[in-house]
Amino acid sequence: MLPDWKPTWRRTISGRVILRLELQKVSRKELPPIFRIYIITALFLFALPLAGEAVFVKKGDIRVAVLKGVNSVRIDGSGIEVVDGYGNRLYPSFPALVTKDKEGLYVAGLTVRSLRASAPESLKVNGRRFRDTVEITSSDKGLLVVNELPLEDYIAGIINSEISSQWSMDAVKAQAVVARTFAVFQREARKNMPYHLESTVLDQVYAGFDGEDQRAVTGVRETAGEVLTYNGALIQAFFHSNCGGHTEAVENVWSFAHPYLQGVPCKYCLLSPSGGWEQTLSLKKLELLLRAGGYKVTGLRGVIPLSRYKTGRINDLSILFDHGAINMPAVTLRKVVGYGVIKSTSFDVRSSGESIVFFGTGYGHGVGLCQWGAKKRAEDGFSYREILLYYYPGTKLEKITDTDL
Repeated sequence: MLPDWKPTWRRTISGRVILRLELQKVSRKELPPIFRIYIITALFLFALPLAGEAVFVKKGDIRVAVLKGVNSVRIDGSGIEVVDGYGNRLYPSFPALVTKDKEGLYVAGLTVRSLRASAPESLKVNGRRFRDTVEITSSDKGLLVVNELPLEDYIAGIINSEISSQWSMDAVKAQAVVARTFAVFQREARKNMPYHLESTVLDQVYAGFDGEDQRAVTGVRETAGEVLTYNGALIQAFFHSNCGGHTEAVENVWSFAHPYLQGVPCKYCLLSPSGGWEQTLSLKKLELLLRAGGYKVTGLRGVIPLSRYKTGRINDLSILFDHGAINMPAVTLRKVVGYGVIKSTSFDVRSSGESIVFFGTGYGHGVGLCQWGAKKRAEDGFSYREILLYYYPGTKLEKITDTDL
């Protein structure tokens, strides 16, 4: 008869799963020899890390992908502590070069599955400084570098990449609240992913420790924990550089709608640097871009807007070529040609010899907060609360605590 025993499980901080057998009636010495072998085998197997294990993030922290698909990473700084995926301390000399290995990562003469590097203030990754902790893992596409740090420190590293901390403080505070709301929303939506946010325009542009200055830190500190909600839930706090006179309803850009993102008039941004723009592309260049985007176009002739929304932005347009025409949404043309080339969908088109001239107003998708509009509103005396509630009508400004994070 086998002894009566109770298995219990525990996951350690380093990610290992430990099996503990609590014998209820007999001691370990009384176990039959074959049963002792079974237990030793189980202890060995369950002490191994589980494949596909979830990422455990400290309360209040956020994970940002700062490098993707690179073949090597150089880490440098003072007081750096490095551990492998099991929590074992590594002792590389700095600067330390981490390269991709067929088994994972190669660093300091060792091959490891992953590593985490942390420092008291900041550490350098390929010359850029980041706070707190950097995690490096390997995939088929190269190395993934994720910066894991407190949410408020992350927000401070965004301000000067999205606007300028030298703008009026209420504009800085408005950006801090919007960036915080966006980040917390994305963290919840991607809680089971390797990271919560990109560090580029795909989410929010994040410069790390080097992007911080005293005014950015002040704007973040004086709005600490403040987020925007609608009917008690976090909003999707989209923002853009310049709306060109009227923000856009979200359903005209993406395939969903929100009552707080229906578009509002905004004349404050028209005198900004991106208030008006013009771009000239040769027919040949535009044809090559369209073909690279998967459109079979030969002998491009021109581009004609077909319909517009009430804000003046183009809904869809027609691409004319020798053997016909292709209709596409204007947002698709922006993506194919380049967001920095066709700066918004609020534009007109004219032919000029063997070229096409795009000229329009605004910069960005036009949904949510208009950053240049917020700047001018702050200069005219509007508070950051008034600015936010104007661009996101029907929302509330609420404060979340550390326990909510």
